[in-house]
Amino acid sequence: MVANFNNILITSAGKRVSLVEQFIAVLRSIVPEARVYTTDMNPDMAPACIKSDGCFKVSRVTAPGYINELLDICIRSKIKIVIPTIDTELSVLAANKQLFLDKGINIVVSDISFITLCRDKRFTSDFLLSHDIKVPASIDKYNPSFPMFAKPYDGSLSQNLHVIRCREELTPEILDDPKLIFMEYIDKSEYKEFTVDLYYGKDNKVKAIVPRERIEIRAGEINKGITRKNYLVSFLKNRLEYLQGVVGCICIQLFYRESDNDVIGIEINPRFGGGYPLSYYAKADYISNIIKEYILGESLEYSDSWLDNTLMLRYDAEVIVYAE
Repeated sequence: MVANFNNILITSAGKRVSLVEQFIAVLRSIVPEARVYTTDMNPDMAPACIKSDGCFKVSRVTAPGYINELLDICIRSKIKIVIPTIDTELSVLAANKQLFLDKGINIVVSDISFITLCRDKRFTSDFLLSHDIKVPASIDKYNPSFPMFAKPYDGSLSQNLHVIRCREELTPEILDDPKLIFMEYIDKSEYKEFTVDLYYGKDNKVKAIVPRERIEIRAGEINKGITRKNYLVSFLKNRLEYLQGVVGCICIQLFYRESDNDVIGIEINPRFGGGYPLSYYAKADYISNIIKEYILGESLEYSDSWLDNTLMLRYDAEVIVYAE
């Protein structure tokens, strides 16, 4: 049985209301009859699920039957495209892309080899260095220099991060944590922090590069930010124009010093990042790119027509559900 449908499924939707609403708006404008569905472990408490055209409760992504459960949802709901949103599901979905593709369903996620190197920041550093992008210098925790920075090699959501400014702050708990890797501290008074949204086509070539300056961060995601059409665009295009097995939206976190164009790479998230809505409002429409490639069968060219200096200021909002 091969699907011939045009609906989209966003997995682990959670709080990604803006992303879901943007997918709905763009999909409706191109394929009016198509729908955007979502999944979540607890859809009744997931605002993005309530805003979608329909939501399905699913097991944890690591559960043995998750893939069959998801595939069944896709077939029953006439899904053409699956968009993952959280780190923990990427490897599982990447490993099963062909299973879905055999049914005509496209999981827009990079190949498992790229996902693996992104999930382990030690491999990420090697990858960045191999593409002529500097990374923070490693520090021997038993012979440290201060200040230094420690983070989990497989962490996310800005959890378990440590700025260590003197020997007294290098506690036994930090020193003995097997997950932590230690590196030089990048002075934020000299460097600005950026997340760069890149879109890769089905041909594994980059089609757009949008640097977003992170003015304020909350819970690991950009809360205030602005697009900057600066040196980072050509810097990354020259180094990352083609990446084998990479498709869809990825975002690269880095530090940038404007005075001498010094760039230091930090990590790569091979998915839509939490700050992508800013790129969307700056007219970098990666959602249209996905629909054009995976539904309409079109080829894409590189574009830098997005808007410079687009400012995003986030605030809290509510989704209200009334009892029936």
